[in-house]
Amino acid sequence: MKWRKLGVLLLVLAFAATMVVGCGGSQDTSAPDQTEKEFKVGFIYIGAPGDAGWTYAHDEGRKYLEQQIPGVKTVTLENVPEGADAERSIEQLVQEGCQVVVANSFGYGDPMLEVAKRYPDVTFLHCSGLQTAENVSTYFGRMYQPRYLSGMVAGAMTKNGKIGYAAAYPIPEVIRGINAFTLGVKAVNPDATVKVVWSNTWVDPTLEKQAAQSLIDAGCDVLAQHADTPAVQQAAEDAGIYSIGYNSDMRKFAPNANLTSPVWNWGPYYVRVIQSVIDGTWKSEAYWGGMADGIVDLAPISDKVPTEIVDQVQAKKQEIIQGEWDVFFGPIKAQDGTVKVPEGQALTDEEMLSMDWFVYGVEGTIE
Repeated sequence: MKWRKLGVLLLVLAFAATMVVGCGGSQDTSAPDQTEKEFKVGFIYIGAPGDAGWTYAHDEGRKYLEQQIPGVKTVTLENVPEGADAERSIEQLVQEGCQVVVANSFGYGDPMLEVAKRYPDVTFLHCSGLQTAENVSTYFGRMYQPRYLSGMVAGAMTKNGKIGYAAAYPIPEVIRGINAFTLGVKAVNPDATVKVVWSNTWVDPTLEKQAAQSLIDAGCDVLAQHADTPAVQQAAEDAGIYSIGYNSDMRKFAPNANLTSPVWNWGPYYVRVIQSVIDGTWKSEAYWGGMADGIVDLAPISDKVPTEIVDQVQAKKQEIIQGEWDVFFGPIKAQDGTVKVPEGQALTDEEMLSMDWFVYGVEGTIE
């Protein structure tokens, strides 16, 4: 009987020891540590990433962020319309535990500000936005700089001096890009003009191609775009003319037509800002970086472009990077020929961000 009691006692003690080890083991496993270290970032996209364009460039930046900062987990919501749907999507990401929410289109601004009021401990980043708050930053790049450089390429490659520009919406961002591109064109080809057609869409291959075709029908022999898809590039390829892409390198979609593309590089910005949030050093800002920061650049230039033009473009790029010159330095004439920016003066950031006029050489109206 004593041995049976002793055996039972030993079994009880063994079971108790197992429970202690089990409890201790559950506390020491890596899962809770991973949960504690995981930092969740949500992205709201106006389109789907695909393999080119605006949202593609942002998604490449998101992937770079995950690669560079251990523990960062990202969540994406695609094809989110601007307006009320955006507010619901931003709210959804907060409810899913995102400590930072990133929105990649201008029209997300008001919805983001509304959600931000309700969640002061969450950080919000609005691309191309104009209004900040204590927990909301805006961020963008000086795309007008590589736009100018791409205009130099287009101006050098047109044969008849008629260049077309398939544009999205008549807002300052787009107008600024058209103006910078036109100034670049005229820097190498003073007699050339840039004809603008509005598609009134960010992402619609059918409308973008229609805009491109109308420019081709008007006699343009080089096309540029402020549109998300490669539709304009493909229209140029089909027509046997040259083209300038946008957002990402679009060479593969129009290998014979595409000369270069002004491109975005969001990754380093996302890494810098998200790391500052993790470190507790983040402060709201209105970031507008340029080629010197690497957030914008020019894709490789086609070997169809003469070497002397490539050299001129590279020299101007270095002037911009080194801060020796920028695109909207005077003298600059408005569309009607009047002097808008006198020699020795330059547009301020505020004036560029609110631009609502065309430079000399643009054919078209701001509708």
